[in-house]
Amino acid sequence: MRYLHTMLRVRNLDVALKFYQDALGLKEVRRIENDKGRFTLVFLCSSDDLEALKKQPQTRGAPLVELTWNWDEEKYGEDRFFGHLAYEVDDIYATCEKLMKAGVTINRPPRDGNMAFVRSPDLHSIELLQKGDPKPPQEPWSSMPNIGHW
Repeated sequence: MRYLHTMLRVRNLDVALKFYQDALGLKEVRRIENDKGRFTLVFLCSSDDLEALKKQPQTRGAPLVELTWNWDEEKYGEDRFFGHLAYEVDDIYATCEKLMKAGVTINRPPRDGNMAFVRSPDLHSIELLQKGDPKPPQEPWSSMPNIGHW
């Protein structure tokens, strides 16, 4: 398992970038604008990690901070600003099966062979992403419903 990023929701992207870039000195390394979903993702890296980041796949660089700005105003409350931790795993299905056997609920099953979400005992969301290409969809994951939220 390899740590990828921590996602944080922000109310105002310009103000957030002023803090993370100008004050903390993090560097923007990737940006995703999603018109359909009405959100922007900005991935930031510390200066000390930039060289190592260049040697990694662009879509799975690490360690990063992901700022998520939802274009439509939302009242988050303090507990909603933290989004999730993300880890890349060698086999998403084997990882989810192991977690289930350990009594962990798979809140968002890996129906696409690529992504799953679980929650810690303290209800922190953990995103699991398949290393490399997504695995072909397979049962029981393909038809497994979401449980709760993540």
